Amino acid sequence: MSGAALAVVVVVVFLLALYLLQRYGDLRKQQRMVLLGTLLSWYLCFLIVFILPLDVSTTIYKQCILDNANHLAPVTQARHTNQTDSRSSVYPTVRNRLLLPFMQSYARSGTFSRVGKIKTALIENAIYYGTYLLIFISLLVYVAAHPQWQLTWRELQTIGITAANTWGLFLLVLLLGYGLVEIPRSYWLSSSNDYLLAKTYFKAAKMATEKASAEENLADVMEEVASVNGSVRYNHCLRKCVDTIITKCPTEYQEEMGRNVESSCGEQNPLPTKRGLIKLHKKVISAVQRHGQTRVQWSILLDQAFHLEDVAESQSSPVRHFNHSFPSVRQHSWIHRFIYTPTVEWYWECVLRQGFYRLLAVLLCLLSATVVWSECTFFSTHPVLSLFAVFVQMAEKQHNYICIEMACFVSILFLCVCVYSTVFRIRVFNYYYLVPHHQTDAYSLQFSGMLFCRLTPPLCLNFLGLIHMDSAISHQDRIQTSYTSVMGSMSVLYFISDGFYIYYPMLVLLLCFATFYSLGSRCLNLLGFHQYITDDNLTSDLVDEGKELIRRERRMKQKAEDGENRRWAWRERYGIQGATGRTRAGYTQLKDDQNCSVTEVNNSVIRFTRRDGEKEEQRCLLRDNSSDEGSPNRRSTGGRYLSLSPSQTGIFDDV
Repeated sequence: MSGAALAVVVVVVFLLALYLLQRYGDLRKQQRMVLLGTLLSWYLCFLIVFILPLDVSTTIYKQCILDNANHLAPVTQARHTNQTDSRSSVYPTVRNRLLLPFMQSYARSGTFSRVGKIKTALIENAIYYGTYLLIFISLLVYVAAHPQWQLTWRELQTIGITAANTWGLFLLVLLLGYGLVEIPRSYWLSSSNDYLLAKTYFKAAKMATEKASAEENLADVMEEVASVNGSVRYNHCLRKCVDTIITKCPTEYQEEMGRNVESSCGEQNPLPTKRGLIKLHKKVISAVQRHGQTRVQWSILLDQAFHLEDVAESQSSPVRHFNHSFPSVRQHSWIHRFIYTPTVEWYWECVLRQGFYRLLAVLLCLLSATVVWSECTFFSTHPVLSLFAVFVQMAEKQHNYICIEMACFVSILFLCVCVYSTVFRIRVFNYYYLVPHHQTDAYSLQFSGMLFCRLTPPLCLNFLGLIHMDSAISHQDRIQTSYTSVMGSMSVLYFISDGFYIYYPMLVLLLCFATFYSLGSRCLNLLGFHQYITDDNLTSDLVDEGKELIRRERRMKQKAEDGENRRWAWRERYGIQGATGRTRAGYTQLKDDQNCSVTEVNNSVIRFTRRDGEKEEQRCLLRDNSSDEGSPNRRSTGGRYLSLSPSQTGIFDDV
């Protein structure tokens, strides 16, 4: 059973990492090395977190055997759990320090050759690793200054791990302090449809500005590309670089550049340099990616706003039936037809969702309070004040290993949700931003993988300290977990193990208060980065602006829906199933399966008769002859564009 449990954990964690990568990354267009590196980093970090409860129960079992206690073995004990934990613990640390930052710089580089990308990545990583080297040298000097310590390989390894985890613990406390408050509060506020609707209007106002800025930026960059494309001839040595840049441009701009090349042959523009083309290549990649992100986010935001407005309308409706303004395709699936019917959807959206979200928010708030209390008291071993340590020790006394694993699993899972969800939410300008629906760029994917690898080791060490399984903090003479034996103990550096690692996590209490009163959002709002604050006048103005934008988009979409419904009704009534509307030339696309015959053709009107049973109806299609005279686009087979010129005979013979 132990092998089966471990296999289930491995498979579930891999599917979870693959799902997240498929949601945020583009599996078809992005580089395979980028996708593979991100998938491995997410998978290995998640695997450590899920395997750590098994490691804790196995370590407690070994300690009980050492104490000559007679009891049953843990149900999920695996003989090779230690080896699995060891391998899983080492890999993310090595990849975080060596591979991911290099791949991140490699993917963001604008050079056209592999050698140039590698050179750029090496230069950027030299600066990145300099900070770690500075911390390592400082700790090395501190240890060397004490003659009673002998610098063995094990101690040097501990110093290196300490230098890496110190920066990771700093980020961990920041993200944890935000997530402990924001996650319960987000669920509590999400129970109110009015709050969600106002916040969606606020986001719409911000997104409209960002979308316009992205479109202008893309247009400016495309002008530069068009200028370079016209100045560099096809026999020039830099033409391959220009062609590479053009392939990164949107399709409509590529076609426009192809049409404008011949018209601009006489113009002489200054030739660009190789360095200028590298900068332009980097700008094109960034502009195209940002334009795609804003376009997809705008579409998602509109759907959310329309849905929330439908919920508000359904709440005031006496009929217990949920009505969608714009029924989507997914609502016609078998789930929506048989299970999630309009009546079930009305009860969920208008009755049950508010109570469920508030109950979930209360439970999450209790977990957050438990974490904050334990973070401030886990250093006390006599008496034991950490609630997580109390739960584990109570289960250990009763030799209930399943309860130990479940308590550890729930605790570390909640910590991971608070930390990792913040990683998916934060945005550092346009350099790091995880966007769903396959819109995340390669740089952000690898940066998230690097953050996970940097946060997972201190997160696990902090959790082991909360349950008093780390001897460097609990000062207990007992068997260490496999994870601690691999990552090393901090006892060689007393000012870190007895100082920084104990007192710094207490700052999570201050960060929770700052998040509760939205101090960070207010500071960003003062700096010009607008955040949603309910008691702010600027927020109210943006909400009103977003509401008007949503109304305009609703009218535009309603007009498009009405037009499509009229065309569909016309096709159903008169049997022209292949009609798709008129084009500029004033012709209509028709298919071969229509039952129509031409009765009269003149200069202004075309009359045709459709016979269906005993009914006979006549319709008149007005045509502008001036737009069709001399038009070369005349086609006579079904499914093609047909000219309405009177010079043609038998124009509907094949219809």
